[in-house]
Amino acid sequence: MTENPVPIRSICAYCGSQPGRDPAYLEAGRGLGKSIAAHGLRLVYGGGTKGIMGAVASGVLSHGGQVTGIIPEFLVDMEATRHSLGQLDELIITRDMHERKHKMFERADAFVTLPGGIGTLEEIVEIMTWAQLGRHRKPMVFANIGGFWDPMLELIDHMKRQGFIHNANLVQPLVIDRVEDIVPAILDAVGDERVDDGQEAVIEKL
Repeated sequence: MTENPVPIRSICAYCGSQPGRDPAYLEAGRGLGKSIAAHGLRLVYGGGTKGIMGAVASGVLSHGGQVTGIIPEFLVDMEATRHSLGQLDELIITRDMHERKHKMFERADAFVTLPGGIGTLEEIVEIMTWAQLGRHRKPMVFANIGGFWDPMLELIDHMKRQGFIHNANLVQPLVIDRVEDIVPAILDAVGDERVDDGQEAVIEKL
């Protein structure tokens, strides 16, 4: 893997295409978007304009930030509307989910996981797996809104205790309860070390 240090320029948000039952989830999505814009960063996300996904994008756009949406063709009419997609700064339509995930990884310097369902879980687990395998050192965050991710975090700890997570030092996502603390924590975590920008080399090895 080649290394070409770069600062944090973009943050990928994984989250539900549904709003969830707690209004705090949508509020957190909008808050994260506002914070991303306020710090001059770009949002990279799955392109949906509904649910928490839409809240994050709206939070960025309404505060003058930039958004890259990446969505498979078959999900365009399920998770978004074509009119609302036209409001994004950049829209990438992929052939399938696999291509979508790789492009999101390529374009993001950090990952934040808000509440969501199976798809959201699958995305952050894959990113943690790649970290464990030494494929990246990009910051990973669980936005633990109202303790949403507590069961997942307990499971990760259980797997560590039982000896099933090797290189556990590489799988250390930040766990942050307050959405306004997320972006500052990412920037602090990177510090002077910066992040690995060898995306092409990384993708070739995945």
